[in-house]
Amino acid sequence: MIEKRAAQRYRVFKGGTITFENSGIACTVRNMSANGAAIELDATVALPQSFTLAIARDNFVRKCRAVWRSERRIGLAFVQ
Repeated sequence: MIEKRAAQRYRVFKGGTITFENSGIACTVRNMSANGAAIELDATVALPQSFTLAIARDNFVRKCRAVWRSERRIGLAFVQ
């Protein structure tokens, strides 16, 4: 299989929060790269076109957008 990602992703297991419209939803970050991440949610949630991913323990905050989605897992691209 040919890898199409611009940056290598690394497996992680970190608690995060996605925020939009004054709402916060807990998520688990499953992998990350310089350009994006994959997160897992406890339930199916409708998300806006763009939102913020924060990982408090790493002081990490990035604006992002969903690029793919399965039942509870979402692939994110970080937005500049």
